Amino acid sequence: MITKPKGTYDIYGEEAKKWKYIDKVIDEVMDKYNYNFIRTPIFESTELFHRGVGETTDIVSKETYDFTDRGNRNMTLRPEGTAGVVRSYIENKMYGEAIQPIKVYYNGTMYRYERPQSGRDRELTQFGVEVLGSDDPIVDAEVISLAVNIFKMLGLKGIKVNINTLGDRESRDKYRETLVEYFKPHINELCEDCKKRLEKNPLRILDCKVDKDLDVMKKAPKTIDYLNKESLERFNQVKMYLDTLEIEYEVNTNIVRGLDYYNHTVFEIEAKIEGFGSNNVLAAGGRYNGLVSNLGGPATCGVGFACGIGRLILALDKEEIILPISNKIDAFIMYVNDEEKKEAIKLCQELRMNGFKVDTEYTNRSLKGQFKQADRLNSKLFIILNSEDLKNNQVKIKNNATKTEEIIDLNYLIYYLDEQLSDFEYDFEEEHDYCLEGNCHCHDEEE
Repeated sequence: MITKPKGTYDIYGEEAKKWKYIDKVIDEVMDKYNYNFIRTPIFESTELFHRGVGETTDIVSKETYDFTDRGNRNMTLRPEGTAGVVRSYIENKMYGEAIQPIKVYYNGTMYRYERPQSGRDRELTQFGVEVLGSDDPIVDAEVISLAVNIFKMLGLKGIKVNINTLGDRESRDKYRETLVEYFKPHINELCEDCKKRLEKNPLRILDCKVDKDLDVMKKAPKTIDYLNKESLERFNQVKMYLDTLEIEYEVNTNIVRGLDYYNHTVFEIEAKIEGFGSNNVLAAGGRYNGLVSNLGGPATCGVGFACGIGRLILALDKEEIILPISNKIDAFIMYVNDEEKKEAIKLCQELRMNGFKVDTEYTNRSLKGQFKQADRLNSKLFIILNSEDLKNNQVKIKNNATKTEEIIDLNYLIYYLDEQLSDFEYDFEEEHDYCLEGNCHCHDEEE
């Protein structure tokens, strides 16, 4: 038997409905914030990620899926979303568009060759946002608030925002020199990876998962103590805007992020869920004012974040949040003979084109078996065809809630269905539309 590759997954059934629901929430929130969807290739030139993400990052040095195509070109399955978006921004000359800044979001698969474990897969799905063309601290705050609001809308309660700043180039260079001098006497206490990072990128040491509990790590110099006046003022403005948006946060000087392109604001958003462990960081990001020019574009400011959908679903499951997903259909059409079967598929088509969620029989079940199938599908109405009724242009309809039956003229069927279905309670999809207006109580605890 052929099985799926290690670290990948199949998503189907009820699990797939969770993913689609989350996708819908993301799309609707992004629309409210006026962010446009962008889709970039799943594979790109290897050089893009080496230059963009950074040669010294774990992603590039250890985790990328690299291959040579039939044209002898070096290609890489994308390990993250930002570099591809920036490449697209440059290639399509978005910096010349009249509407600035460019605000986009993506939602797609990424690939990293790492040891699979809970919350970490080799094939992962991320959604993220990028804002290109504004250096205003208010954008940093908006991007953070956007992620927080999505998590809250999905029902997560224990959301914590951790923020830090790396400062501008001058501040970061000064801090880098300080780190090198600090860690040099302790080089033998560090893991092999961190020994290599000391000269190439000492900030990466602070992001190490192996050495994180060492005293030398805990006592390391803090970025915030080496900021110049401009960088400190900028960080204070970001915090001020977060206060204005009523986004609770905590300054955490241990956050440096694991990618080379960050400067100024960096942040992580975690779910404070008991037993969630190292999977608690749901989203992370920051500002990257030098990335566009590093990839050959004009000097452009940027900020964004990414969130793993799989990890987000783990958090929802851990908090035992039941997403408002409808498992009902509007009607199930039943038949017995071939003449009725032909009318059934014709009626299915008509009702579906008029906006109804409809299904019918496909496996030659008996009428009794079709009733059972309709119940399995949580059908609100049963439409029962028989030859005599059809000769009179009529069908029988049974209401699965009231158990009442009526004979209805086919000319009035759509009007009848509209009226009948309006008497049912709002299903979860309708509740969700209301929820987006901020008036829903679908996540309130039961009294």
